[in-house]
Amino acid sequence: MDEETRKKRRSQVWFGAPFGQSGSRGWMKNQGYPHDLFDGRPVIGICNTWSELTPCNQHMRQMAKHVHDGVLEAGGFPLEFPVTSLGETLMRPTTMLYRNLAAMDVEESIRANPLDGVVLMCGCDKTTPALVMGAASCDLPSIVISGGPMLNGWWRGQRMGNGTTFIKLREEIRAGAFDPSLGEELEASTARSIGHCNTMGTASSMASVVESLGLALPQNAAIPAADARRNALARMVGRRAVGLVEEDLTMSKILTKASFENVIMTVGAIGGSTNAVIHLLAIAGRMGIDLTLDDWDRLGRDMPCLVNLMPSGAYLMEDFFYAGGLPAVMTEIGHKLHLGAMTVTGKTLGENLEGAASGNRDVIHSFDRPFKPQGGIVVLRGNLCPDGAVLKPSAATPELMTHRGRAVVFEDIRDFRARIDDPDLDVDESCVLVLKSCGPKGFPGMPETGNMGLPKKLLEKGVRDMVRISDARMSGTAFGTVVLHSAPESAVGGPLAAVENGDMIALDVPNRSLTLEVDAAEIARRLAERGTHDNAMASGWQRIYADHVLQADKGADLDVLVGSRGAEPPYK
Repeated sequence: MDEETRKKRRSQVWFGAPFGQSGSRGWMKNQGYPHDLFDGRPVIGICNTWSELTPCNQHMRQMAKHVHDGVLEAGGFPLEFPVTSLGETLMRPTTMLYRNLAAMDVEESIRANPLDGVVLMCGCDKTTPALVMGAASCDLPSIVISGGPMLNGWWRGQRMGNGTTFIKLREEIRAGAFDPSLGEELEASTARSIGHCNTMGTASSMASVVESLGLALPQNAAIPAADARRNALARMVGRRAVGLVEEDLTMSKILTKASFENVIMTVGAIGGSTNAVIHLLAIAGRMGIDLTLDDWDRLGRDMPCLVNLMPSGAYLMEDFFYAGGLPAVMTEIGHKLHLGAMTVTGKTLGENLEGAASGNRDVIHSFDRPFKPQGGIVVLRGNLCPDGAVLKPSAATPELMTHRGRAVVFEDIRDFRARIDDPDLDVDESCVLVLKSCGPKGFPGMPETGNMGLPKKLLEKGVRDMVRISDARMSGTAFGTVVLHSAPESAVGGPLAAVENGDMIALDVPNRSLTLEVDAAEIARRLAERGTHDNAMASGWQRIYADHVLQADKGADLDVLVGSRGAEPPYK
């Protein structure tokens, strides 16, 4: 290594002199590191979201060892560090409340330490956007490795998908159509290995997002966590992280408008989670890229769904991997993609996709013979959501895509839970369920309550879907004709707050409209009478979050975190 290259390393601000920076080099040697590791070789931070409170990520201690070894093999100096881990299955009230907090942790940990490049280890839903957002605001060479999905769940000869199965089971128990005593047996069948959800839920969707963005190696999205090939990929990621530093291939050279457009089209083709919308908008905001809901509608409007996976279909992520994984899907839509987009491999997307093909047409369909005709996320506009709302067609009931019904209104999630199973609730299957006060500020945190459970008396009649509208999100494992992310939210005086029981609401997905059939003057009168609503604590993180969080159409990041602040070593 020549002297000029050595001095350019960011880590040399800390390690370039024996007693510079309060003896940084000497202090590090108490861990047994030999002197030559401080000679200017790339220092690679391994940003790990391992936690026993995050079941999806609990295997990352072992996986980090493979990343560590890969860095050493390529001549780098690996240093692992922990950051806030967001476990979707345990954290309350919602992990979305803490996504931006975790992103701050990642950003400041990277900037404050002697790192030249970063490996981002993520898996569970919010860990992926949090790590990418934080790293984007530093713009060092960075690469993502996801934890991988669980193996297929099986129960009495049926595939069982995490999340999707539980949601269906809950409704069947409420309908009296399933013996709850079988629940323990079924639970053990659905989560039978390490890894995150094995459906095309948010975790798998976000693993696909980072791969299609160019931030991860090919097949990152689909290799099961329990498959030895996941550990081999982790080792290759460690090696490649060193190469990224040597080539000065920073995030801003990969995350371009073209790469974001590739993601939008890919999410449509895989039937990905609606959560991908809000997370991608936030990541784009960190990079200063002009991405809007209109881009989602423009690029996703005509994109068919090619992947037959739960919740839109029948198969699971293990089957997806065996069928060719994400490269096979992206090859099918290659004529739509920006194949010249750069990736962390040092090659273009088109070069990465060479030779990829579907190995099972029942799992990954062709573009000409898709699984479902429409897969892209639909963006709705109208007097009920002037700044937009979203719907996932591949998980909806086709007959409900054009619907007019009477509103049954719940003022907040407590009101919903108190009344939804009341036998005297004035509701039938033609009604539209409306849930308020579940947006970014109103909850606060924007929980996954948008796919609200149906009234028990309708479940008992065999009803399994209704039109539902809220300013909340829903799990990527969920399904139904559900309108989400209505903006502006009700808590800040958005028109959703004006809806009353008995109002007529018209949903017209083909024409991208959502209309409250109440005149503008009456809507204004109701909103003035209602005012705004604040559920945040008087102090602490919830107060900071509620005071600074942006609306859903802007990615629900904090206003003070938007943009890239770089990684200039802080003065000491």
